[in-house]
Amino acid sequence: MLTVIMECRDQESELAQTLSVLVSGAVEGLVSDVVVLDHGSSDGSSRVADAAGCRFHTDWDLGDVLRGARGEWVLLVEAGARLQSGWIDEVMEYIALAKQAARFSPSRVYRKPFLKRIARSVPPLECGFLLPKMQAVTMARSGMSLSALATGQKTAKLSSEMIPAWVAASR
Repeated sequence: MLTVIMECRDQESELAQTLSVLVSGAVEGLVSDVVVLDHGSSDGSSRVADAAGCRFHTDWDLGDVLRGARGEWVLLVEAGARLQSGWIDEVMEYIALAKQAARFSPSRVYRKPFLKRIARSVPPLECGFLLPKMQAVTMARSGMSLSALATGQKTAKLSSEMIPAWVAASR
């Protein structure tokens, strides 16, 4: 049903945090596979991905990765991001009924101070990016990053929250 794709570079602990949340989605039959696109990590990122049963690529073309995805929908997330309770049921319902891309709601608990929120641009994957696989394949270009794929896309907003990756990086 759903393929999760994320990029990483020397983010072993962040990768483990995100993958641990996805286990429940795999148990429920929502997450069919997880793909980790590596940018030359020198830590244990490959071991973490292997232990979790992920496909780990050190050299890839995004279009090829998307075409090889097992799910009919793709979720792009940052390593370190964590989906909060209720996400599985909401995503299952959303992909059964909707055809357009969506993002999760930002966590209300983990927020930057007000002035920092209004003075910065939000990274395109901070709240994830959920879209149909065929739409992703159509949009993908050679050499494109996941962030570039998600940039400027109009999306629906899911009520389930996501703790952004910067929280894991700041600890």
